[in-house]
Amino acid sequence: MVKDTVKSQEFRVPFRDVDMHGEMFRSAYVVRAEDAVTEFWRRRKLRKDDPIFTVSKITCTFHSPLKLGDLVHTHVGVSKIGGKSAGFLVHMVREDQAVAEAEVVLTAHDPQSREPVALPEELRDWFYQFLD
Repeated sequence: MVKDTVKSQEFRVPFRDVDMHGEMFRSAYVVRAEDAVTEFWRRRKLRKDDPIFTVSKITCTFHSPLKLGDLVHTHVGVSKIGGKSAGFLVHMVREDQAVAEAEVVLTAHDPQSREPVALPEELRDWFYQFLD
């Protein structure tokens, strides 16, 4: 059970994101998951000593296809906290039905050298309130 989640946004499946069968392209789920993680980060003020983050892995599990015009809600929680990375689980829900979950793993890097660095302790503590 998620301690806390961020209801980051809702979206309606647009025409540009559907295939010839009327189902949302699988790649569009990834785009929406990244948007939701971006909204998650808006809850925290940027600090001058924060590392920068890059996506190191994205996985997605599909349960039910989304169709043109479906209204979808996204919820984001933290799936894991590592030494140099953190995972974010994005739940996509249509009405009360789970349609997909995407995990986005971000790795921390030094802003100047771009080398991987440890997550700051304060940031790790902040993540814990959203940990699954």
